[in-house]
Amino acid sequence: MSTVIKNGTIYQNGRLVKADVLIEAGKIHAIGQKLNAERTIDAQGKLVSPGLVDVHVHYRDPGQTYKEDIHTGSLAAARGGFTTVGAMPNVTPVPNTPELMAKMVAENKAKGVVHILQYGPITNDETTDILPDYAALKKVGALALSNDGHGVQTAQTMYLAMQKAKENNLIIASHAQDDSLFNHGVINEGPKAKELNLPAVTELAETTQIARDLLLAQKTGVHYHICHVSTKTSLDLVRMAKAHGIKVTCEAAPHHLLLTDEDIPKNAPYYKMNPPLRSKEDQAALIVGLLDGTIDLIATDHAPHAKQEKSGDFKAAAFGITGSETAFSTLYTKLVKTGLIPLEKLLSLMTDQPAKVFGLKNCGYLEVGQPADLAIFDLEHAAKLEEKDYLSKGVNTPFTGMKVYGMTDMTLVDGQVVYQRGEA
Repeated sequence: MSTVIKNGTIYQNGRLVKADVLIEAGKIHAIGQKLNAERTIDAQGKLVSPGLVDVHVHYRDPGQTYKEDIHTGSLAAARGGFTTVGAMPNVTPVPNTPELMAKMVAENKAKGVVHILQYGPITNDETTDILPDYAALKKVGALALSNDGHGVQTAQTMYLAMQKAKENNLIIASHAQDDSLFNHGVINEGPKAKELNLPAVTELAETTQIARDLLLAQKTGVHYHICHVSTKTSLDLVRMAKAHGIKVTCEAAPHHLLLTDEDIPKNAPYYKMNPPLRSKEDQAALIVGLLDGTIDLIATDHAPHAKQEKSGDFKAAAFGITGSETAFSTLYTKLVKTGLIPLEKLLSLMTDQPAKVFGLKNCGYLEVGQPADLAIFDLEHAAKLEEKDYLSKGVNTPFTGMKVYGMTDMTLVDGQVVYQRGEA
């Protein structure tokens, strides 16, 4: 059945234009005026975007499915307007072998309602100094390599990993964290840590490892991608590295763009994340980084946990925040509607830019011949983020209760509706 999305404002090639989108056989068949089809979706007053691309999610599957699983995680992604995601390998067992990786790739395809790309680990079990067979992991479908949740502690291990990743044309996506400097902290170093009497995390835990890795990346020529960059100093390092021709890209997470450590109420574990919420100065630097291109893309770091793991004492609670269902609406409300960044910039950071950085050919762009992976957003009407509406198993977000604009009305994958607002 052919479908036409009519009367919407579409995001295409960096611009917002009024046009219809015709879908046939799961692909975008035409873009233009007064198009007709067997089925019509009226997008009057709505934004029609390429499906959002999130290169950083945690689906906890296999091994931790009480927190999230492939199906619920992908439903949450669809509700947020995402049609392609990259799942981190911190599951049980970690996909250290091509057999485990192939199984995860197959499960992602079978159980997901969106396209789920799978990371392999930089090192076996994410905490050792043993490198898996990168060529074999790539052959069965590994998107890139990451130990997310863990920094690579030994410089020699990272150096060898970068050499091997370069040989196999794989991206190293780094969770930059020196454990000796992190020192079991739970909150950013600053006045709030003292006020709440909580063990602090110095920004050096992030920045010193980024500095180390940038020099290693320069030497090896690998594509080095920094996950959830969170400090002004980190951005200064990335800016300098780019100026020196080092192949580095980085992402920012919505929570670091929208919140600071000053926002943390007393004993509120939903505000506990890693990297932690930083200072107002860091937050302002991240906004500048979005605008000047130092930050290449936005990724959610969707990290669901069971309620009992995110309740009680801040110090004992798990690190992490969900993001798939709240990212676009919160960012649109707080950054675009307030005039901090243009809508086109936000859309680029969440569609074509992640696709470009990770070399993804079949997502991120609204063009004839592309898969009909699309999201329709309501920018005009306010809604309240409510826990009862979440499709993720995880409800661990401090954004619940927030009044937002930009909720997803509909998400299509390969031309099929995988989420429609107001329908179970």
